[in-house]
Amino acid sequence: MDKIWLVIQREYLSRVKKKSFLLATLLTPLIFPAIMAVFVWIAVEEKENQSLRIIEVVDENKLFFMESSQQYAFSFSDSSPEEAKLLVQNGDRYGFLYIPKIDLKNPQGITFYGEENPSMSLVSYLESSLKKKIEDQRLYDSGIDPQILSDIRTSVDLKSITLNQKGEEKVSDATVNYAIGFLAGILIYMFIFIYGNQIMQGVIEEKSSRIVEILVSSLKPFQLMMGKIVGIAGVGLTQLLIWIILIGTLTTVVTGILGLQMPQEQAMELAQADMIQTDNSEFTEILQVIAGIDFISIISSFIFYFLGGYLLYGALFAGIGSAVDAPSDAQQFMLPVTVPLIVAYMGLFVFVLQDPNSTTSFWLSIIPLTSPIAMMGRVSYGVPFWELGLSMLLLILGFLATTWLAGKIYRIGILMHGTKPSYKTLWKWIKSSN
Repeated sequence: MDKIWLVIQREYLSRVKKKSFLLATLLTPLIFPAIMAVFVWIAVEEKENQSLRIIEVVDENKLFFMESSQQYAFSFSDSSPEEAKLLVQNGDRYGFLYIPKIDLKNPQGITFYGEENPSMSLVSYLESSLKKKIEDQRLYDSGIDPQILSDIRTSVDLKSITLNQKGEEKVSDATVNYAIGFLAGILIYMFIFIYGNQIMQGVIEEKSSRIVEILVSSLKPFQLMMGKIVGIAGVGLTQLLIWIILIGTLTTVVTGILGLQMPQEQAMELAQADMIQTDNSEFTEILQVIAGIDFISIISSFIFYFLGGYLLYGALFAGIGSAVDAPSDAQQFMLPVTVPLIVAYMGLFVFVLQDPNSTTSFWLSIIPLTSPIAMMGRVSYGVPFWELGLSMLLLILGFLATTWLAGKIYRIGILMHGTKPSYKTLWKWIKSSN
């Protein structure tokens, strides 16, 4: 155990002391918000500087009136289609919308002409506007005033409350649960790939430089592998904790600065005090949703699945690294490792976040190769204790199984040079008892 601890210390300190680690750890919480701010700024600037685009409309039905927006204006005329096309070609119009004589029950032939391909937003805007006009006209032809239906239509805000077995009520919000599951699943997916590849690269470098031949003279290959896996896991956990502290500190500081810059909000808060105390207040509902989130369960589950998923896949990455002499040779063995991760990633969006209680979501969150990502997509929605316990138990057993499997490959492959092993060779190493 002492030798494994020495390897853990070596792997941990050698990476934490690097300038690249410090820069990545300190700058990452600033880079992503900065990138988002730049994109928002560019979008705002483009929207402000973008000139109004005029679209010529030739309506042979004399029924359609297109409402202008901040970006597009519509000019209606009795011009012929050829004359309208010339306006587009001469640059006097951004585009030309041609509405021929149509059957309102089966509208066909409506065409947009432009010098450049229209954006999806423009096409969607035109289609929805024309659809509404056609529906209104059909209602009018049937003797129904469209305004009556417009007045009847209303929006419904559904409030979701979860009941436990004791009858206790907890306010929840599907959007918040989706966001938590999405972020947690993506973070685990990224960390497994990033730090798993670091293990593989480190093993390949030590093997190619023959340093490993000196190391295995004083400790067993399994001890070296476990020390490397746990040491890099510590690096990842340290980086994650620093990010959480930095992001929390920055959020507190920025909130404080904004509060100092806008003291008039205090008066507004006092004026809104009566509204906040009412049961129907939107602010009260937000507080109830936040109070209903089990942060302790989510954070503890995230740490467990972060470490469990990393250790499970880290052993496989270490085994692959020990079997090859160069990163290019490792690509042939990456497929069996990456496929379960991709399945878990796709399943997170297709099944888990859409219906966390479905049969597919259950099995994705139970199978060890997919559970680190899938289960984090379900935890925020609430998972029965027995399902969570079974998933964790199987993940531990999966880690032990992959560690045993990788250890069989590692103890032979780490000292093999100049050969390109195949799957058949790896199978022989696994079956070998020497």
